[in-house]
Amino acid sequence: MTARLWISLFLGLVSLACPALAQVTVDIRLEKRNYLAGESIPLSVTVTNLSGQELAFQGTTETNWIDFMVNSTRGVPLTPLAKPAFGAVRIPTGKALTRTIDLAQLYALDDLGNFSVYAIVRLPGQGTNGFQSNRHLFTVNTSQPYWKQVVGAPGKRGGQNEFRLIQYNNTGKNQLYAQLADARTGKILRTHYLGDVLMLRKPSVTIDSSLNMHVLFMMSPKFWGHATIAPDGRFLGRELYQPAGGDPVLAQMTDGSIKTLGGILYDRKAAEEARKATRKASDRPAFLYE
Repeated sequence: MTARLWISLFLGLVSLACPALAQVTVDIRLEKRNYLAGESIPLSVTVTNLSGQELAFQGTTETNWIDFMVNSTRGVPLTPLAKPAFGAVRIPTGKALTRTIDLAQLYALDDLGNFSVYAIVRLPGQGTNGFQSNRHLFTVNTSQPYWKQVVGAPGKRGGQNEFRLIQYNNTGKNQLYAQLADARTGKILRTHYLGDVLMLRKPSVTIDSSLNMHVLFMMSPKFWGHATIAPDGRFLGRELYQPAGGDPVLAQMTDGSIKTLGGILYDRKAAEEARKATRKASDRPAFLYE
């Protein structure tokens, strides 16, 4: 009886000292399973407070309140390049907080292979222990360029980078990527997903007078995409075009810029407003049927 009393007393003290123990859930999500080297890897983490009281999450000089652990399939942990830039937060009871980070900014994931990732969330006083999330597996791949061109590297005297256009089949879909690599070392600097592509028409690629890369490609029978990438690897945006009597084409203007001709620029906002303004037959006023 005495032993049971001591055990009950001990468990009671533990519950008072750690009221949120096992009452915080952590869930992570990846957008997909396969990535190309150099591509952003957005990972969202959701922390849910089920403790019955508001909780404060704040790191110390020694530990963060949240960490992400990436291991190779051989179980070897990767060394992070930086710490997650999450400030102190408070989560009311019954509420959840979701944040997104780019794993490619925290870890050097240029090497090809399979990896696993999970998150650890800590309350003040938990030290290195904490609440562990589910695990996700992902793969970093490479693919042969469909097109490539060497250009000068901005800000690097004598430096050269290589633009690459990559067609990649991901889970049965043909997808198009733009990639920038160091022309001398082959190190991949940036990779951007441009969109799904129909190879019924070959993508068109050209470089303008400012060394920007332009890609025009067929996304669907009704839409073409015109994506632009800066010489330093920044993604400058993508415009959608609808064919106007024929296939759109890239054309160089007299000032050296590149424009899409033979297509109608798609205005997503205007199209949405037009859809809202158009009533369905079932929405017509009753007097029209009289």
